[in-house]
Amino acid sequence: MDNSTASTLYVVGNINVDLIMSTLSDWPKRGTEVMLQHSELRPGGSAGNCALALEAMQVPYRAIANQGDDGFSHWLASHFPLSAAHWPRYACETSLTVGVTHPDNERSFLSNHGHITVLTADDVLAQLPLQATPGDIVLLCGTFLCLELYDHYPALLAELQKRGFSVAVDTGWPPAGWSDELRLEMDRWLANCDWLLLNEVEALGLAAADLLDQSGKKLAARLSGRGGCVIKCGAEGARLWSAASVQFAAAQPVTVVDTIGAGDSFNAGFLTALLYGQSSHTALRWGIEVASQAISSSPRRYPSWQQLQLTNEVR
Repeated sequence: MDNSTASTLYVVGNINVDLIMSTLSDWPKRGTEVMLQHSELRPGGSAGNCALALEAMQVPYRAIANQGDDGFSHWLASHFPLSAAHWPRYACETSLTVGVTHPDNERSFLSNHGHITVLTADDVLAQLPLQATPGDIVLLCGTFLCLELYDHYPALLAELQKRGFSVAVDTGWPPAGWSDELRLEMDRWLANCDWLLLNEVEALGLAAADLLDQSGKKLAARLSGRGGCVIKCGAEGARLWSAASVQFAAAQPVTVVDTIGAGDSFNAGFLTALLYGQSSHTALRWGIEVASQAISSSPRRYPSWQQLQLTNEVR
């Protein structure tokens, strides 16, 4: 079997600096200081986490982004040398997120604005082929954090479809929360989205629903019909609603080390399966496997796409 692919996965959006601090039991009182046992400085953001996973998985990909012009800019770009050569530079600070983990594995995030907020649709389109190779996928991440880009989502997604790309979106959580106005705004571009990749609370919020099944059906009906709505359920696995079916894949128990970027790692595994022509149900399994290995290892470990393919053939 020829397992190669001529297709490419383009990851677009919020590639920023992450400073991970752990573990914090209680927020300190104002004016005081606490020392935490662990810290890690690494590339991050939803798009950055996904790109790092794809790099480790040996998947053909390109990271589509921009960069600032402060002391972090060169350091961040150095982790994506082939992609960063094409990133436009802006006279602004680099976007930075401080992620604080808690004993129950939940996280809190503190972010500045920085370069990701000024990434434009023209920046993105200039880094993409004028015509997609069959099977090419564009994943848009950090929807509500890339402020300038989000203002042009309807035209951007329409152009991506015109160029022949399959389009996937992981919106993340809107900083101001969900509102009817925001849902109406998204209706302007959801029909040009093939795959919507959300976690449970994001799906319930976007669909304005109380039940996950209701959310999945409602959101899938608003998409292009060429893919579906995937809802990532953590330890419970993942579900997929499409025009043809409802699918579920379970997750095996793992010892959790670091959950930051779990959903982004899932996206890498899920879309890699599609890139290599696998079924949507296999894509769910690959997404879960990549996320499971990522959150249970330190330093982070990811399976290669060849290992995932071999596991698939054994099954």
